[in-house]
Amino acid sequence: METVRDFAFKYKLKAVVFAGMRKTLRRAWPFLALSAAFAAPPNAPAPNALETLRMGNYSWETGALKRATILDWNIDRGKNLSDIEGQMRQLEPALCIFQEVDLDARRSGDIDVAKKLAEEFQMNFVFAPEFQELSQGTPESPAYHGQALLTKLPIRSSRMLRFVHQSGFWKPRKMLNSSNPLWQRREGGRIALITELDNGGKPLVVYNLHLESRGNDHLRLLQLEEVLADAQKYPADTSVIIAGDLNTKTAHSALMPRLREAGYRSAFGDRRIRTHLFIGALDWVFMRGPIQTQSADVLRGIDGSDHFPITVDVRF
Repeated sequence: METVRDFAFKYKLKAVVFAGMRKTLRRAWPFLALSAAFAAPPNAPAPNALETLRMGNYSWETGALKRATILDWNIDRGKNLSDIEGQMRQLEPALCIFQEVDLDARRSGDIDVAKKLAEEFQMNFVFAPEFQELSQGTPESPAYHGQALLTKLPIRSSRMLRFVHQSGFWKPRKMLNSSNPLWQRREGGRIALITELDNGGKPLVVYNLHLESRGNDHLRLLQLEEVLADAQKYPADTSVIIAGDLNTKTAHSALMPRLREAGYRSAFGDRRIRTHLFIGALDWVFMRGPIQTQSADVLRGIDGSDHFPITVDVRF
């Protein structure tokens, strides 16, 4: 049994040990602080906004879709947002594949267009910037322009593929005032936004493209080849969609035969349908794997953009 004397001795011993440790720490503190300063990582650089995806989750749906409506549309920066919202309200798409989407740009009201639409229609979204629009923001509040995907389905992951092959047309030049919207000076380059969705446990992969409008068809073909090479990582039994503004300005574009050669089916079959007010058939939806087209249409006479929206009803 422990006596009072034993307890007092142990208490005194602990007090002496603690006092010694405190004295040692006090003497060593400047050296410990200096060591911590050297060991601490340097201040991390700010992330590159042109390589950063913006995402948000506003959909509560988790079940598998057997059928769905896809809306593919170059929305002309979202400048006519009420018209775009009107079409979304009428069509009730489960998947929106949008190009020319603005972020904090003066011409579209200094708003996050993708986020606003996602919140309004309770959809998950991801936005990838292809360009910083030098005439639409300031150094303190830069503006961006890119692609967005909105969906009722859960998003497993997203990434962007910035093409190796680019046009130098948009780069700033000494003789052109970058703050003048007329010249559309930009930093960045064309991309594919790649999003993997979860449809009741089964993957659905979407490539959202905006191929280069400047340069020739060969440049666009090189950009498409980068997409096709990337998509080879997905098994044949995975549903893959390649859609967007492909800027196929001529009836003899090599892009359509190349997609078919790679095993992709156009939602329009063999039809070539005008999707732009003046230029022709620029916008397409291709797919491979189990996903099947039930119907596809181009909605002409629709306000909101110089491109017409494409709707595709699919079966999974």
